[in-house]
Amino acid sequence: MSKQQLVVLGQSDATDVTGQTGQTGQTDACCPGLLSAPLDEEQAVELAKVFKALGDPVRLRLLSMIASRAGGEVCVCDLTPAFDLSQPTISHHLKLLRQAGLIDCERRGTWVYYWLLPEMTDRLAGILTRPSADAAS
Repeated sequence: MSKQQLVVLGQSDATDVTGQTGQTGQTDACCPGLLSAPLDEEQAVELAKVFKALGDPVRLRLLSMIASRAGGEVCVCDLTPAFDLSQPTISHHLKLLRQAGLIDCERRGTWVYYWLLPEMTDRLAGILTRPSADAAS
């Protein structure tokens, strides 16, 4: 049996459950991997909102279009023609992505410009990353 302790994510005494460092070289103490310790109820609710936002094909495509845009931001006027949906429907999907913390926006005159919030995608990547064999021993 493993010598690891079972730590519920979100408890104040959980400083670094994974024992791993992120790509930035900093330990991600707030968000240990989903596969290394069970989530507490609050974290599960928060993550469910993000995964629900990503669970729609239109929102997933919108996020991909925003994230892959050269320059890091895109005007809503460039997003809408890519879909066979009304502008209010596209705005609704963008609002849900904003509420999930995946994107942010700024109004500039008539148009709204959107950009990716890499902190959330990095957090999701860290949560879904399996612990390495070194950390498990």
